[in-house]
Amino acid sequence: MLDAEGGTDVDDCGGAEPVDVGGRPLRPRPVDLDAFFRPATVAVVGASDSPGRPNTGITRQLRAWSERVGAQLFAVNPGRSEVDGQPCYPDLASVPAPGGEPIDLAVILLADPAPIVPQLIEAKVRFAVAFASGFAETGAAGAEAQRQLGQLIAEAPTGLRLLGPNTNLNAFERFRDDLTGPAVALITQSGHQGRPLFSLQELGIRLSHWAPTGNEADLEVSDFVQWFADQPEVGAIAAYIEGLKDGRAFLLAADHAARRGVPVVAVKVGRTSEGARMAASHTGKLTGSDDVVDAAFRQFGVIRVDGLDELQDTAALLARAKPPTAPGVAVYSISGGTGAHLADLASAAGLALPRLSQQRQDELHQWIPEYLSVANPIDNGGHPVGDWRGRKILDAILADPDVGVLFCPITGPFPPMSDKLAQDLVEVAETTDKLVCVIWGSPVGTEAAYRDTLLGSSRVATFRTFGNCVRAVAAYLEHHRFTARYRSPFDNAPRTPCAGKAKAQRVLRAGQQLSEVAAKQLLRAYGLRVPREQLVTSAAGAVRAAGIVGYPVVLKGSAPEVAHKTELGLVQVGLTSASQVREGFRELTDNARAAGIPRLEGVLVCQMVETGVEMVLGVTHDPTFGPTVTVGMGGVFVEVLRDTAVLVPPFECGDVRTVLRRLRCWPLLEGVRGGPPMDVDALVETVMRVQRMALELGGELAELDINPLMVLERGKGVVALDAMAVCT
Repeated sequence: MLDAEGGTDVDDCGGAEPVDVGGRPLRPRPVDLDAFFRPATVAVVGASDSPGRPNTGITRQLRAWSERVGAQLFAVNPGRSEVDGQPCYPDLASVPAPGGEPIDLAVILLADPAPIVPQLIEAKVRFAVAFASGFAETGAAGAEAQRQLGQLIAEAPTGLRLLGPNTNLNAFERFRDDLTGPAVALITQSGHQGRPLFSLQELGIRLSHWAPTGNEADLEVSDFVQWFADQPEVGAIAAYIEGLKDGRAFLLAADHAARRGVPVVAVKVGRTSEGARMAASHTGKLTGSDDVVDAAFRQFGVIRVDGLDELQDTAALLARAKPPTAPGVAVYSISGGTGAHLADLASAAGLALPRLSQQRQDELHQWIPEYLSVANPIDNGGHPVGDWRGRKILDAILADPDVGVLFCPITGPFPPMSDKLAQDLVEVAETTDKLVCVIWGSPVGTEAAYRDTLLGSSRVATFRTFGNCVRAVAAYLEHHRFTARYRSPFDNAPRTPCAGKAKAQRVLRAGQQLSEVAAKQLLRAYGLRVPREQLVTSAAGAVRAAGIVGYPVVLKGSAPEVAHKTELGLVQVGLTSASQVREGFRELTDNARAAGIPRLEGVLVCQMVETGVEMVLGVTHDPTFGPTVTVGMGGVFVEVLRDTAVLVPPFECGDVRTVLRRLRCWPLLEGVRGGPPMDVDALVETVMRVQRMALELGGELAELDINPLMVLERGKGVVALDAMAVCT
């Protein structure tokens, strides 16, 4: 990959873990959780058998769990010689682990786990769990105690890993072992929020693991995503996330899952929270923290849902459904109104409802009255589902090569026809790799057709609402499209800085906002094109500069503290003569004084660039994910239109094109009303150069705002007409 100066990225990391130009890791940290979920030995520190004590119930639950997974449990408590009739040891060093092997898992039932850490390290315990609360969730003092606990674990020379603090017993639940097929692995930062997913087992959905990560002093969501993606029994990962400890670690884990083709479905709370601060640039104002989360999830294939019911339905479908054979969806119902309703929702969600061929329609009309529409949606009128015709209709629909998914809404039970329809759907699902989805709309949910027939099938995906069904299928189709084209951006992420970095660093001024002149020097350092321009300090100098730059010209007042010049009357456009330039210079300096600007750095005399599409391109810093890049519709109404998209490095050219196509202004770039197409290739290349700048200067550049970035006709490139930058 060529850098902005024509150099080549070289991986000169030697034996060390590879990092990008900003020093961020390019591989997830290795964590083998097998000994956590399937330990050979378990020690319970603080074990008890005193009646009515919480530790007694936990000790007994852990003993029962250990027996189920084939582990040997040791009770540890200096105040007891035995617990529940079994030997109890005063400390971890006294535990007679079989063969002298280290203890796989130690569960700490003490209010303060920190004093036990030295024992854990000395005994070379592999994993520990701390249930205790009173840490970061309680305020600054608790956060400091958690930081110190995390530091103790990080510095452990034995590779000790810790779950918690402020976690619970969810990892040690009794999972049903009579269910088969691909499983859902669950990660939650709130145990209660995982309960609906755990209950999926009652609907026949297999659950393989539950990781309640708590406050994440050490082990975090990312570690479990990465490990679960490697487990052969896991068909999908479902997560309830309140906050991400390390954005880069999460991206690496999501990247690992994407490479493996394992879907990750997540509820991430905090959609409505405002950013930590209001930034000076357009970019900072346009990019809230949740926009960055959305962008990061979308780039790396994480399916974001809003409700726990959606999390259940989407994860269950993705875990069990085979890859689609075709993208088309057919809606089949006993009511024209029901079919039209579901078809509307499906179409609005972006699902394709192909019109069935005339030959297929003629075939269906052998069993469905001629006056009913069978083009798609397919309305059968009700009666054919009650006899032998029902199965033939289903076979014919699923035989269509354009149909990969069948929707059958049953809004309420109408036995015996609904019973026969449910049975036909189950039987036909066994004969095809295509996805058969049923929406059972009855609010009761106790009907035999639902409880026994539909839920008893591992091949039919059964939903209770139209919306959840449509959103789950849309996610299913998008997941398979995404994984088919996915190429990890970490493989090509730049690892050595380009020559432009040194040039850019000479311009940066710590803690200051740069003038337009200085900001454009940053852009030049990374190969971005700017107009011909000269900075002058007098009207006569402005006239001379205009003659050199070439009429018509633009005059702009330049000073480090000026962010939005148009609002302050510090821009004069389209000046075509020396007299206009002299008058424009005087007006700019008068307006600067009126705006309270004590001193202009000077006036920029700029080349007038031909008309194109005005875009905005910028960099801001997210506290979780680090530097981010925003691109979208620019100009003076950028904050009003808010037609922008966020990209989280690392990303590639294909990612840029994908987000550009999502913008409402995309038709302008394609060319509308007979207008010429714009130079999208040059725009993409410019975004990639700004990404390089964001990565290399991430710790020194707080914000960058290029507005407008003029995109010219195809083949003519892009030009950064204005820019501002804030240094860290």
